[in-house]
Amino acid sequence: MNRTEEIVSFLSDLDKNNDRAWFGQNKERYLRVQNEFYSLVDELILGISQFDPTIQNLCAKDCTYRIYRDIRFSKDKSPYKIHMGAYICRGGKKSGYSGYYFHVGTGLGNEYPHSHMLAIGDYMCDPRVLKVLREDICYDGGEFQDIINRAKEADLMLDEDNSLRRVPSGFAADSPFERYLRLRNFCLYCKPDNKFMMNKNVVANTLDIFRSAKPFLDYVNRAIEYVNDAYQN
Repeated sequence: MNRTEEIVSFLSDLDKNNDRAWFGQNKERYLRVQNEFYSLVDELILGISQFDPTIQNLCAKDCTYRIYRDIRFSKDKSPYKIHMGAYICRGGKKSGYSGYYFHVGTGLGNEYPHSHMLAIGDYMCDPRVLKVLREDICYDGGEFQDIINRAKEADLMLDEDNSLRRVPSGFAADSPFERYLRLRNFCLYCKPDNKFMMNKNVVANTLDIFRSAKPFLDYVNRAIEYVNDAYQN
């Protein structure tokens, strides 16, 4: 097995045996798989830094998450996540900046958390950032539309699942960009299949997708930087 095959195999077994007894008996296997995932993430960080120097000096532990679920307020009391994810962005995963998300699931379905996923951008933007982004889209002369068109060529989709039903107050309802003005998630994504994720070139292929979405990420982070500067002064 290659690295991602081992990760997917472990997650699939965990999905079928999501309890503390099984996990305890397979703790060494988990730690081995976790190290394989860290290795993939470190390679992604190195590769991304070649076209996005803002993420230099990060390591996998700056970008990854615990496998233990917070079940305090959830009806699902399964103690462990059945995916491994890394959010690679300037300053690390808690910095507030948009970044690159690499998600390995069980590969047994096309819905989160089972699906594999690559994503770029910001999920559930700060309302102040949303306002700046909407203003930028209205007055950027079609720049945002051009960025979206180029992303489509890389088979990336815009996350519109959480969009507002109407254009927000202060913006023209008949705007040619009304679809984008209703967004609450400024995020591009795709859901690769097992063939993609288990390919020995998965890191290189992922980097190609992330590189193609860099203009989108820059657009979103520009708004975040503006808001950060405005509220720090």
